[in-house]
Amino acid sequence: AVPTGNFGDVLAGEVARRMGLPISTLVIATNENDILHRTLETGISEERGVEPTIAPSMDIQISSNFERLLFELFDRDAGATAAAMAEQKATGRFALPQGALEALRTGWASHASPRAETLARISTVRQQTGQVIDPHTAIGVNAAMACRRDTVTPMVTLATAHAAKFPDAVVEACGRHPDLPVHLADLYDRPERIHRVPADLAAVQDAVRARSAIAA
Repeated sequence: AVPTGNFGDVLAGEVARRMGLPISTLVIATNENDILHRTLETGISEERGVEPTIAPSMDIQISSNFERLLFELFDRDAGATAAAMAEQKATGRFALPQGALEALRTGWASHASPRAETLARISTVRQQTGQVIDPHTAIGVNAAMACRRDTVTPMVTLATAHAAKFPDAVVEACGRHPDLPVHLADLYDRPERIHRVPADLAAVQDAVRARSAIAA
């Protein structure tokens, strides 16, 4: 179960599966901006606008990496893939052919968590385990719980962000301000270093080389 907005992490799971990793089902975990969930449920990819949420990495409509999966679902037909993308750009929607939809549903599942469900999961995990998780991870856990098909096959949920990145949501959910990771505990006390560089490609390249660990 992978929290996803732009479809990159969960697509990596698909690549790993095609390389032999024994994954029975990849679960798409998303929030109210649920175009991927709706695509799997209905077979139609349709834009509906972006709604700001407490899981902002999922506040997206067009997941650019989904095109890469479509290419596989369309039997690596670049023309068909390009045509679907062009139709979505022109009209805001396209329908998956039946064969592609069946292939998608064979090895994939999905779940969309609304705000209340996400906050409740953060609270529940905190109460049950003492672990403080962020909204994206909570959405992943919700999807795992919703889409688990048996009690034998292990379900792995990816945590894709630290709770300290989303303190307001965590405080709202469980009343605790999340601590920074130990190695960043003094982050706000560290000195800031700023290097001003002209808006010029060569100047930027020179600055990177000068400060790079691999500089000669």
